[in-house]
Amino acid sequence: MSAGIFFEESVSYVAENLMKPLSVKHEEIIKDETLDCQENEKEPENAELSHETVQKNYPYSDILVHSDFTNSVSCGSELPQTPTAYIGTKTFQSPESERSLSKNTSLGKHRIAHNGEKMFTCPDCSKCFKAKSQLIQHGRTHTGQMLFACSECGKCFTKMEELTVHERIHTGEKPFACSECEKCFKTKGCLTVHERNHTGAKPFACSECEKCCSTKGELTIHKRIHTGEKPFACSECEKCCSTKVQLTLHERIHTGEKPFACSECEKCFRKKGDLSIHERIHTGERPFACSECEKCFRTKTVLTVHERIHTGEKQFVCSECEKCFRIKDELTIHKRVHTGEKPFACPECEKCFRTRGKLSEHERIHTGEKPFACSECGKCFKTKSRLTLHERIHSSFHSH
Repeated sequence: MSAGIFFEESVSYVAENLMKPLSVKHEEIIKDETLDCQENEKEPENAELSHETVQKNYPYSDILVHSDFTNSVSCGSELPQTPTAYIGTKTFQSPESERSLSKNTSLGKHRIAHNGEKMFTCPDCSKCFKAKSQLIQHGRTHTGQMLFACSECGKCFTKMEELTVHERIHTGEKPFACSECEKCFKTKGCLTVHERNHTGAKPFACSECEKCCSTKGELTIHKRIHTGEKPFACSECEKCCSTKVQLTLHERIHTGEKPFACSECEKCFRKKGDLSIHERIHTGERPFACSECEKCFRTKTVLTVHERIHTGEKQFVCSECEKCFRIKDELTIHKRVHTGEKPFACPECEKCFRTRGKLSEHERIHTGEKPFACSECGKCFKTKSRLTLHERIHSSFHSH
């Protein structure tokens, strides 16, 4: 096809289309294009296709209003050879991906995502961000500005997405379900952490001991074992704790708060774990069984101590006489032999004892209580040891 014929057809086609009324969609496209042209006019040095270049190659480019070229314009590309005269939008192709964008400014933002460039810096803390909107949201942490308020409780947030997550506390909505066990969660992040229970993934490794944790928060807390850091201090006694949870539990010693009550006997506890163990008294549950003798226990700790009977392990050694004990409490009591400490005093006669058990036995002298009864003759005793001695009388009698 000759150049003259092509030109005539192109002009005829454009003239025909220019006479037609534009749709609302096309009007919006033209409006965007006009803004793009204005932006590109400000940067003639960087523009790949200046008006002068187009005018040189296509003398009637002024007639081809909002025309596109068949090839997308990308960084470093040459001017396409064949124009297509139709009303549309220019596309700018990212060299990092195959994605095309409608605006040159959009292409700039898209390339920042690939390059990892952070152009927006906080003037208060120098933290950098990829987008201006991220910087604006971050700035609210310094100003304390809270734009988004909960309609239920009035709590305010700096981000709309934070408010959305918070509102699920009131609605009970848990839109993220585990595909393994169908347990549901309020946030995608909580679901991701939960799923690691099924997969066994622990992506956060300690650089000191190579221990792996399932969350970054767990790793942060673990690292304090190596650093000795205890950033949470009690306002009453200045005792320091490595976690906020530990501090909260400790503070209940001062306040006397015991928020966990037994539904059977109404006894209260500072920790939920203590309540769970206590409830096994009522249910009779003993979930921890010894692998040697199958004796069962209510807690893992008591089982561990029991297992030392079979292994003979006595890991707690007295520094004075090197006598060994299976549990730390036994060592603590034993040390009082060397120190002479007797911290338990009788309120009646002020006599002191090394253990609470010995004090309890002594107090029965004042009260007259004899809680240990013989099953054979009904005689009662103040201590279990005296009952045991008495029962031998009956056993020896039966043997004869």
